[in-house]
Amino acid sequence: MKKYITLLFCVIVNFLVALGCSSDDKNSDTPVTPETIAPVAIEKTNSTKIYVHYMPWFETNESSADKKWGYHWTMANKNPNTIDANNRREIASYYYPLIGPYHSGDKNVIENHLLLMKYSGIDGVLIDWYGTYDVFDYRMVKENTEQLIAMLDKVGLEYAIVYEDRVTKSAVDAGKAISVTSAAKTDLAYMEKNYFDDKNYIKINGKPLLLNFGPIVLQTPAEWTNVFNTLTVKPTFITLWDQSIEAGENASGEYAWVYKNSTYLTNFYTNTKPKLSVAIGSAYPGFKDFYAQGGGGAAIGWTIEPNNGATLDETLAMAKNANLNYLQLITWNDFGEGTMFEPTVEFGYTYIEKVKAFAGVKSAENVFPDISQLYNLRIQKKGNADAQKKLDQAFNYFVSMQSAKAKELLNEIK
Repeated sequence: MKKYITLLFCVIVNFLVALGCSSDDKNSDTPVTPETIAPVAIEKTNSTKIYVHYMPWFETNESSADKKWGYHWTMANKNPNTIDANNRREIASYYYPLIGPYHSGDKNVIENHLLLMKYSGIDGVLIDWYGTYDVFDYRMVKENTEQLIAMLDKVGLEYAIVYEDRVTKSAVDAGKAISVTSAAKTDLAYMEKNYFDDKNYIKINGKPLLLNFGPIVLQTPAEWTNVFNTLTVKPTFITLWDQSIEAGENASGEYAWVYKNSTYLTNFYTNTKPKLSVAIGSAYPGFKDFYAQGGGGAAIGWTIEPNNGATLDETLAMAKNANLNYLQLITWNDFGEGTMFEPTVEFGYTYIEKVKAFAGVKSAENVFPDISQLYNLRIQKKGNADAQKKLDQAFNYFVSMQSAKAKELLNEIK
């Protein structure tokens, strides 16, 4: 009889273990490891590839080594430590991010940005990149970029680099490179080794996409030929509009930007696009730089008012009529120039809702506030391991397009 009782006890214990508990640990509060789920693409009807220009250059007093806010929040005369009656920090912008000013390398910020992009139908991020040299804040920008890249694949978004070739002169002036072309070679070699082979790095015509904001320093075809000769695979190289002549045959096309009014876009679509192998259009919600008010230099000299979203409506309609293969949204978060698609206190989710409509996202469900709630809970539950594990699971549900399960988890935690 004793043998049968022992056998029965073992069967019961094994059954409890199979259920994930036992007589010793069934009341344990140990967090369950979140289920990892592969990202699922959002369903949409517009075949145009939609990318967004992204600035990874923001720094807070908590993230910086010197405990100071970064230039892109302060410019020369703003102090984000000053907080007004609406609990808003003083920043160098006419507009205020919905999640407040942030550090671009913050995992929670990146998570928030990429989920908002995914659900608005954006396919990928074009990252404004300042090279590999430790000059000014370039190193911080590179580190933040790589924090962003690390999460892109988890969310299911693509990326490419927008190279600021002006940094080559800074590297030379700082005594860190012998010439602007050698500096560019170093930067391009790093891209080829660390980015170009990523499975979610954007490829056009079978080659990695590389945009250039200019050219500004390397202004002759010979210089670009010299730079690209060191690469195993020459990228699909796209310059700023009307500047591909400076790269000669090295350039595969041009991309439009934002300037004064929409007639410049009309000209690009009507006269320039037909001549290009690759043309990337642009859409923007407005332009209002803060340079003069922030003591950051002279004002650009012109403004494009948002007009309650009409400017974005116009530029998206132009993009649709141009029958583009590729569209760049300008920009996700250049607060200093007032071109943000990122949700703000002033415009809420209006701009990404318009992108969602343009993309033809099939789901009519409004998940943007829930994605914001995920971010808010990340902050509120900081240090709570159990809550963070559940929030990790909510993130996994979001990226796999199981938003109902994500919302359910968020409500549990809230």
